Amino acid sequence: MDFDDQLRRYFGTDDPTTVTPAALEAGIDRMKVDFGMEKDKGRKFALWALMYMLGAAPDLDVAFSDEADRNTARDFMDMMAKTQGGG
Repeated sequence: MDFDDQLRRYFGTDDPTTVTPAALEAGIDRMKVDFGMEKDKGRKFALWALMYMLGAAPDLDVAFSDEADRNTARDFMDMMAKTQGGG
């Protein structure tokens, strides 16, 4: 699942600048449902990462039962903070 695929699946476009606020909200709602049902670790992480970038990710202790997965998510959060000048 790559970024463009996620954008098309949840927001109907691969251009994030064209997503309306209503489409953003609806897409995030669909992502949350899919996240809760996803069993594949890679797909689940990809969904969480996009939700994180959109400010809608669940807390790590809720999102990931495995400590290694939570640590990977923390690494991602740190990486994102550094790219945004926060670290």
